[in-house]
Amino acid sequence: YLLMIMINKNKKSIISLNTEIEKCTICNRLVDFRTSIAKIKRKMYRKENYWGKPIVGFGDKNAKLMILGLAPAAHGGNRTGRVFTGDKSSDFLFMCLHAAGISNHSYSNYREDGLVLFNTYLTLALKCVPPGDKPTKEELHNCSYFLKDEMDIINNIKVILCLGKIAFDSILQYYKRSNLIELKRFKFSHGAEYLLPDGKILVGCYHPSPRNVNTKRINKEKLVTLLKKVLTKLK
Repeated sequence: YLLMIMINKNKKSIISLNTEIEKCTICNRLVDFRTSIAKIKRKMYRKENYWGKPIVGFGDKNAKLMILGLAPAAHGGNRTGRVFTGDKSSDFLFMCLHAAGISNHSYSNYREDGLVLFNTYLTLALKCVPPGDKPTKEELHNCSYFLKDEMDIINNIKVILCLGKIAFDSILQYYKRSNLIELKRFKFSHGAEYLLPDGKILVGCYHPSPRNVNTKRINKEKLVTLLKKVLTKLK
């Protein structure tokens, strides 16, 4: 009984974890970049106060579905303070999430817009915007401990949907650290599906970036179809 009390005391809450994430200054390059963007701003947002800090996860704390992206957008999450909010990628993603019945809105514009995710938790492999959208291995490694804590706290997860290869690889590194998997068995592709050692299902998905949408690598039909397929695995 005393052991259980000690474990519960030591286990982080999502609130304490998010506070820790938002205060993080470990990666100097990312700190410099995110704060410089918040000061310089984009012309169309020059009257807004940019968030300019790490971005925490958002959604249902008892979710069975985790959706993992790469990193905040410079003038999206880094501006608004919420994951996949206020940029072109979020516009496309939430149009599809709403069509699949995962969100109450087809948009994600700002933190107080009343957005709700159903049975879903949305987060990022890297909590700060990286220059050129290209994080270093060290930066991903530093942030991997936050992802581990999120996985421990949001512990009803049955399916992890990864938006892009870097997010997909970040989940694999989480399991590789405990020598639970061989990386060569896992190949990223849209719709690729793998059973993880703890029973979770890992699913690959093309990132909803403007580049992928504009080149038609991914479209609404393709993403909504995959989302609906994922939802059938949550029951």
